[in-house]
Amino acid sequence: MSGNLRTTLEMIKWEHSVFALPFALTGAMLAARGIPAWRVLFWIVVCMIAARSAAMAFNRWADAEIDRVNPRTASRAIPAGLLSRQFTIGFTIVSAAIFIFGASRLNRLTLELAPVALLVIFFYSYAKRFTHWSHLVLGLALGIAPSAAWIAVRGSLDPRIVVLTGAVLFWVGGFDVLYACQDYEHDIQAGLHSIPQAFGLNAAFWIARIMHLTMLALLVGLIALFHLGWITWVGVIAVAAMLIYEHRLVSPSDLSRMNAAFFTMNGIISFVFFLAVAVDLMHRAY
Repeated sequence: MSGNLRTTLEMIKWEHSVFALPFALTGAMLAARGIPAWRVLFWIVVCMIAARSAAMAFNRWADAEIDRVNPRTASRAIPAGLLSRQFTIGFTIVSAAIFIFGASRLNRLTLELAPVALLVIFFYSYAKRFTHWSHLVLGLALGIAPSAAWIAVRGSLDPRIVVLTGAVLFWVGGFDVLYACQDYEHDIQAGLHSIPQAFGLNAAFWIARIMHLTMLALLVGLIALFHLGWITWVGVIAVAAMLIYEHRLVSPSDLSRMNAAFFTMNGIISFVFFLAVAVDLMHRAY
């Protein structure tokens, strides 16, 4: 029992919920201009974890055969025989149901949009089969988090928060392009689409840099739109410094430190920006 639980948590990369959750909480705090009601925060967290669990499990289910023939992913739970496809799709359905229930505890609009959110996050698993720009689909899947959190707090959507959605979209798209460089040769052989496969590794690195510069520009725009202060500016500068460090960790000729670049730095980036905005808002409130 405990072994299956550990395998399931490994499959959905539970610890990587830190990527999108801080941006969702940032959206919630911007909507409330401070700390939202604790009940609302609780259900936002439930929805985030459930949606991400459903997305990751569905991705493992949809990609099981692709993962089986890729040396980098052959040890994942389904190809390795640790979990069955039936269990994985069942886990996906349960997680999606929890997400929809959580959305129903917030407001009517969150419930109405919950199936749309699921459609977006499930669609990503098939995007790389027909488009080089699947990285941006993944970015959208995570990027809707701050806008969804805004809706959870306000019951409506303010166009200003879509700027943060755009920032997350390009942030995730950029680091997913870097991550996909690891599968460059396999994607060519398997006929899968990605920016590295389409344009080569050198061009992929430049495209990732452009995406991350776009992210930083959108964060600056967010500061102006919400009249945020110097604390958030410090947060954006810190994010820029960490992105520079992330890009220096890897190169087209050396991908050996990709795990450090992808997991550690990106988790820190999302948390640092959330912390900066949270402290800024609380400083202004008091």
